Amino acid sequence: MSTFLAVPTLLPVAAEPGFSFAEPIAIGLLACGLAVFAAIGALSHEGERAFSASMIYLAIGAAAAVVIQLADVSWVDPIEDHGLIERLTELSVIVALFGTGMKLDRPLEWKEWARVARLLGIAMPITIGLVALFGSEVMGLSLGAAIVLGAILAPTDPVLAGDVGVGPPGEEDEREPNFSLTGEAGLNDGLAFPFILLGFFVLEEGGTGWLGEWVIADVLYAIAVGVGVGALCGYGLGGLAVELRRRRLLDRDFDAWLAIPSVLVIYGLAEVAGGYGFIAAFAGGLAFRRYEKTHEYNRTVHHGAEVVEKAGELAVILLLGSMLTTHGLGEPGIEGWLLVPALLLLIRPLSVIVAMVRSPLPAQERAFVAWFGVRGVGSLYYLGFALGAGVLAEGEAKVITWTVIAAVLVSIFVHGVTAEPLSRRWAQDGS
Repeated sequence: MSTFLAVPTLLPVAAEPGFSFAEPIAIGLLACGLAVFAAIGALSHEGERAFSASMIYLAIGAAAAVVIQLADVSWVDPIEDHGLIERLTELSVIVALFGTGMKLDRPLEWKEWARVARLLGIAMPITIGLVALFGSEVMGLSLGAAIVLGAILAPTDPVLAGDVGVGPPGEEDEREPNFSLTGEAGLNDGLAFPFILLGFFVLEEGGTGWLGEWVIADVLYAIAVGVGVGALCGYGLGGLAVELRRRRLLDRDFDAWLAIPSVLVIYGLAEVAGGYGFIAAFAGGLAFRRYEKTHEYNRTVHHGAEVVEKAGELAVILLLGSMLTTHGLGEPGIEGWLLVPALLLLIRPLSVIVAMVRSPLPAQERAFVAWFGVRGVGSLYYLGFALGAGVLAEGEAKVITWTVIAAVLVSIFVHGVTAEPLSRRWAQDGS
C-alpha cells in the first residue's frame, strides 16, 4: 500500500478523498455537543419548572438507547463495563460531597447536627436491614448479596438531592429539613461502605470470625481516618488559599478551580491511608469553609465545584439512559420492581419516622425528609464497586444491577417531578 493511501486513514472525515459519511467519532462529537446544549437549556431557569434537569438528561439518554438498539451498535454494558461506571460516578460524587460540605454553615455542635445523626445512625441501618430482608425473603437473594443491595440503595444521593438541599455558601436561611437532607447526603455515601464490606464478608467468609476485623478496620479505623484527613487537609487547604490570595500568588480568576485539586488531594490522601475518601471529601468541604467562613472566595470555589458536579451528573445520567434495554429492565422480575415502590413509599418513610421519634422536628418537615430520600449517582457508584469486587454470583449480579438501575430511574422521575412544587409549598407553609 502506498504512503498516500495509508495517510487518509489517520485523517478526519473531511480530509478523506471522495464521499465519506457517518464516521463514528463525528457522530459522537455531534451527540456530545447536542447533549451539552440540552444541559445548558435544562439548567436554565430550572427552579421555575415542575421537573428537574436530570429528567431531561435521562430522556435524552433513553432516546439514545433506542437509536443504539435499532442500529445494533455495541455499547456500554452496566455489568461488563462496571469499571467505567465506577470511575465516572466516583469523580462526580466526591466533587459533590466537597461542594455539599462547603454549603453548610451550621456550627459543629451536637444540638445542630442531632437530626442528621438520627438519619445516619438509625434511619440508614433500618433501610439497609429492610431492603436486605426484602432481597433475601422476596427476591431470593443470598444474605450477603441482599446486604450489598441494601447498602447500595440506602444512601441519599448528594448529587441529585442538591435540588432539595440548602443553597450555596452565604445563604443564612438553612431550613431544618433541607439542612438535614444535605447533611445526610454528605455523610451517608461514605457510611455505606462498611455495610457493603459487611455483605462481602458474608458472601466470602461466612460465619462470624471476621466480625472483629470488620469493626476495627472497616468501621472504626476507616471512618476515623476519613474524618481526620478530611478535616485537617480541608482546613489547611482553606488557609493556604487565603494566604496565597493575600500574597497575590493566586489570581481570583482561578478561585473556581480550587475545589477540584483540593478534593482530589483530600480524597487521594484518605484512600492511601486506608480511610473512606467519601467521608474525607465531605469533611474537607466543611473544614475548608470554616477556615474563613465569611471569605468571598467560598462562594466562587463552591460554584466551581458545582459546575463540575453538574457536568458529572449530565454524563452519568446520559450514560444511564443510554444503557437501558428491554431485556435488562426485565432482569429484576416482578419482585425486584416491587422493591422500588416499597423502598420509596414504605421503607424510607418508616426508617425516618423511627429515627425522628421524640424529635422536635414538626410532622410536615419529617414528611419532607422522609419523601426526599433520593437514589442516584451514589448508588450507581456502589453498584460499580460491588461488581468490581467480583464476589457476586452472575445471576445475583444481574438482578442487583438492574434493580438498582430501576430504583434510580424511578427516583429521578418521581423526585424530579415533586422537588420544585413540594419545596415551594413547604417554604410558603413554613414561612
